[in-house]
Amino acid sequence: MATKADRLDRAAPHSAAPLAAPLPGVRVAAWPQLDQPDRRAAWHGLAARAAEPNPFHEAWYLLPALRALDPQGKVQVLQVEAEGALIGLLPLRHEPRYYRWPIPQLCNWIHGNCFLGAPLVAAGWERPFWRALLDWADRNAGRSLFLHLGVMPLDGPLHAALQAVLAEQGRLAGLVHREERAMLASDLSPQAYFEESLSGKKRKELRRQFARLSELGEVRFERSRDAAGLAEWCEAFLALEHSGWKGTAGSALASHHGTAQLLREAMAGAAAHGRLERLTLSLDGQPIAMLINLLTPPGAYSYKTAFDERYARYSPGVLVQRENLDLLDDAAVRWCDSCAAADHPMIDHIWRERRPVGRLSIAIGGTLRRALFGQLLRRELGRNPAGL
Repeated sequence: MATKADRLDRAAPHSAAPLAAPLPGVRVAAWPQLDQPDRRAAWHGLAARAAEPNPFHEAWYLLPALRALDPQGKVQVLQVEAEGALIGLLPLRHEPRYYRWPIPQLCNWIHGNCFLGAPLVAAGWERPFWRALLDWADRNAGRSLFLHLGVMPLDGPLHAALQAVLAEQGRLAGLVHREERAMLASDLSPQAYFEESLSGKKRKELRRQFARLSELGEVRFERSRDAAGLAEWCEAFLALEHSGWKGTAGSALASHHGTAQLLREAMAGAAAHGRLERLTLSLDGQPIAMLINLLTPPGAYSYKTAFDERYARYSPGVLVQRENLDLLDDAAVRWCDSCAAADHPMIDHIWRERRPVGRLSIAIGGTLRRALFGQLLRRELGRNPAGL
């Protein structure tokens, strides 16, 4: 008896190649195959030419994440090549469930410490990349009902190109979730931005808190963009984060061996590629607030922050974020993504710009599969699907 997956595959267009047939220009491999010098070199070259930066998909971050979180190698990496060069890359995985529903999906690989799901795509190749990905997904859908892309930017050249390709193909898609998170993007000086963001009363309170903190000992801010003392700094960060509520909740990086190792390896890689900035607020030489920025000109990402909750009355986390506004003086950084949840109670009051991100569901495969997906999308979005 034919299974539903068999019927879906038979409904594919007659021109489609066999399900697993490789397509010209597209290579999909288990991620360990990319952990080779020549593949990493091509990968680094792609990141340097990317239309939109995404540090979480650069080799120095994604490979440590995969080693830590996917040791069995279930994640595959789609690579699109043109004119002898790598022009696009995205980690993919077939998942048996769509959130709480037992609906198989093909999706980009997102984990708890990946704050953007956008593929790395060379500037000028955005539309060819999306066509290649969607063509490959049509032919390799397997049991997956649709393609799901999480934590995607909803502006910029990648999103515009995806909209254009979906329109030219008449392919059904839906924006199933949207949120806005804090972003720093301004021509103001750090001091002017700070004064416009916070009321005079709040700024006065922060000055008072800093003065009271200074009465306890020597207070220092330190900023570093090199690898000096990095191993010791990472251990201090892991300990500081674990000492607070995240440690209690089991969500700190140090709560799990894999995520702790991810931080150590990824920060070493970021420093080696000039992607790392560290900020430390210390009291008598002991860190009480620490912050990690990932520098990806023309943008940056505020990756992680931690503070000593014993000093919460002095707002060390806010004090280090005040120091972080010096990013506005960096000519190479035009914006910084907070990587924070929408409506974050602290950063939303300091960083006034917003970046829209969302989750997209896209039809793939043949006629019957797409019809079933359309029913699901209408049920998820209501009577009038929003599309993109």
